[in-house]
Amino acid sequence: MKKVILLASFGLISTAAFAQWTVSYHQSNLPFLGVNKQLGEKWLPEFRVGTDNFVDNVSLELVINHIFYKNDRIDFYGGIGGRIQSFEGLVIPVGLNIYPFERKDFGFHIEAAQFIGDGDVFRGSFGIRYRFLKE
Repeated sequence: MKKVILLASFGLISTAAFAQWTVSYHQSNLPFLGVNKQLGEKWLPEFRVGTDNFVDNVSLELVINHIFYKNDRIDFYGGIGGRIQSFEGLVIPVGLNIYPFERKDFGFHIEAAQFIGDGDVFRGSFGIRYRFLKE
């Protein structure tokens, strides 16, 4: 339980330090909510909380993603991070953010992530993403 509290505190403190937030929901067999902030042009740290389970089984993830390709409509990224609670261990995500509308605040994403550790699992997810753009 101490690991859960420590990771949650670190994630919330690190994301609270930024003025612009992005929130996302990933649908899969292991669904989760994410909060992130783009650092510079290439880095996307994200704090994730598992959903659709009992509070005692809430999993937390902290990943650092690197944007490999970006244009005005898409971001292609990959990264590495850690996960605690269920399927503890290393997380290696690869994904695509798509912003199809003229205003680039609302979009969609798809992601594949390999878990290495307690039970090797390959997760595929899709969902929505909202960026709180600065005016």
